[in-house]
Amino acid sequence: MKKTLLRRLISLVGLLFITNVAYSQNQNDTIYQYGDEIQQLLENSEGETDKNYDDEIIELHERFTEPLNINTATKEQLQQFPFLSDVQIEHILSYLYLHGEMKTIYELQLVEDMDIQTICYLSAFFKALPIVHNKSFPTLEELYKKGRSEVLSRFDIPFYRSAGYVDKYRGTPYYHSLRYAYRYHDNVFAGFSAEKDMGETFFASSNKKGYDSYSIYFLVKDVGRLKTLAIGDYRLSFGQGLVVSNDFLIGKTAYITTLNRRGNNIYKHSSTDEQHFFRGAAASVALNKDLLLSTFFSYRFLDGTVKEGKLTSIHSSGLHRTQKEIDDRNSFGLLCTGANINYSADKWQVGATGIYYHFSHPYVPVQRKYNRYALQGSSFYNVGIDYSYRFNKFSIVGEEAIGKHGVATTNCIRYNLSQNYNIILFHRYYAHNYWAYFAHTLSESSTVQNENGWFFAIDAKPWHKLSCFAAIDLISFPWCRYRVSKPSQAIDGIFRCSYYPRKTNQMDFYYRYKRKERDVSNTKGSDIRPTYQHSFRYKYSYLPTPIIRLSTVADYRLFRQQGFSTEKGYQLTGSVVYSLRNKPLQCVLQGSYFNVDSYDAKVYIAERSMLYNSYVPSFQGTGIHLSIRFQYKLNTRWLFITHCGHTRYYNQDSIGTGTDKIDSSYRTDMKIQVKYRI
Repeated sequence: MKKTLLRRLISLVGLLFITNVAYSQNQNDTIYQYGDEIQQLLENSEGETDKNYDDEIIELHERFTEPLNINTATKEQLQQFPFLSDVQIEHILSYLYLHGEMKTIYELQLVEDMDIQTICYLSAFFKALPIVHNKSFPTLEELYKKGRSEVLSRFDIPFYRSAGYVDKYRGTPYYHSLRYAYRYHDNVFAGFSAEKDMGETFFASSNKKGYDSYSIYFLVKDVGRLKTLAIGDYRLSFGQGLVVSNDFLIGKTAYITTLNRRGNNIYKHSSTDEQHFFRGAAASVALNKDLLLSTFFSYRFLDGTVKEGKLTSIHSSGLHRTQKEIDDRNSFGLLCTGANINYSADKWQVGATGIYYHFSHPYVPVQRKYNRYALQGSSFYNVGIDYSYRFNKFSIVGEEAIGKHGVATTNCIRYNLSQNYNIILFHRYYAHNYWAYFAHTLSESSTVQNENGWFFAIDAKPWHKLSCFAAIDLISFPWCRYRVSKPSQAIDGIFRCSYYPRKTNQMDFYYRYKRKERDVSNTKGSDIRPTYQHSFRYKYSYLPTPIIRLSTVADYRLFRQQGFSTEKGYQLTGSVVYSLRNKPLQCVLQGSYFNVDSYDAKVYIAERSMLYNSYVPSFQGTGIHLSIRFQYKLNTRWLFITHCGHTRYYNQDSIGTGTDKIDSSYRTDMKIQVKYRI
């Protein structure tokens, strides 16, 4: 008893210390710390991916508005957060088992291998509340009275006119979306979203029912043996992603603790993303405390070009502005069904996933040399077996999968040398003829195919004020790729260092080296030469007072193909976040100057925009980009956000090409968002 009281006392003293360290951390700051990671993901893809991360950002916001109870947290819930390692998760659960309920979230200081930064992160997502025993599923009255609802509306206004509106686009140049979400704790979720993109019609022509796209979802969790039930639109994540996955993948960043950890889950789809989800029903049932069975069925229509009864291309933009885009809308159906069974023990886990999918029209893409082994046909399947095992400080995890053609495998070993040092070795092999339409895992391109790589990384914190991350990825491509007309190789090296000289200052340095091979332009693949790319980034953040945050970001990029001159690009960005003291108003002012020689040297500039939305545009040419954002919380129900952006180019008289061309050297737009909590 005395030991318990002493432990609580130490924790309360620690609370005062951590609160002083973390006073500058708020919800939005924590969310936007992931902006750098999303920016790196976009740079990694080099425009080859159309993955939308809005669902993950929505989940993050929801955790802020209704934090989880650390005393009832499960292993699966803790694994959702990339800043927690497997060792830390096990120690948290062990502490709760041995010592009982935590009285305050800052009691995490007493958990082995927990550092102050991680505790600050967790304090935004978790609370320490008493455990309610024998809690039953809520009644209809409880769902009505205690559930939380919100309505979110967004309206974008461009103060420019693109060439497409002359005679191509059928709709108005405005964007509008509407979203409703209901939630009862972590048990019941329901909602819908509707969206009209710029250039699409609204209550007219092809959209006589209003918006261009609609989505609806209903999800229930933890009803006896029924762990999850989803009806409507949902997302899936099983194994390591070689068979099916719609989840968020951090990729080649400092969060290596999640590189070898994926969930076996069914999620709601609540964003306006029109591509990465299933439509139908899915359920997970606990056969016993260690065995979980999940099944799913989906049928939805997708966009594509159908000629003479054959599907020649699949469109993923979700845009229906021109007559051609409208004609290709919902042109083919996609049926999917499958299951996953997973057995989980204390130190190890094994699972099996299978999926069958069928196109209503045979898929026959236009043949090019690089896509000779790409997915084609009408019916497909994938089957995979995944595993994980942890022994002391070693963790191994992997998945082996087969499809209608080809095989794929991932295997990873991670070693926690100590609380501050992690080492990971990740191997992947995706056969050149492996077909997996729904696979999503670590790769150089948007498809899990034609790749063999070894990824080695070290994450170190040699000092409480210093953290470092270094990685190298050695990759080979057994067959041709887009703009690479022969089998090729690549090297990807990353170094990142973060320094915290004071609790109000942070400095980040990032360097990346990439070597790839690529066809020389206009040679039709007869001349292939290596390309070299160097990326440098420096970021400095400073909080002079609790209501002001200043940051500066500098980027410098070099790109060169052997035998050609070096192309350069750089940008300098400064931003100020000012929150009025005792007033519910926040202002964000940001300005950037960029000078970029070419597309290959383009730079990315992340900025705060709307709720539940990531915004990281790229720039080339010479010019400035300015933005200002106001957020006003009228009361506990109403929230208003306005964002205005202006881009001006000094070396060109027009912006964009084709239907997106603007006959002006500048463009200005405004975004307005309103949230109402019911």
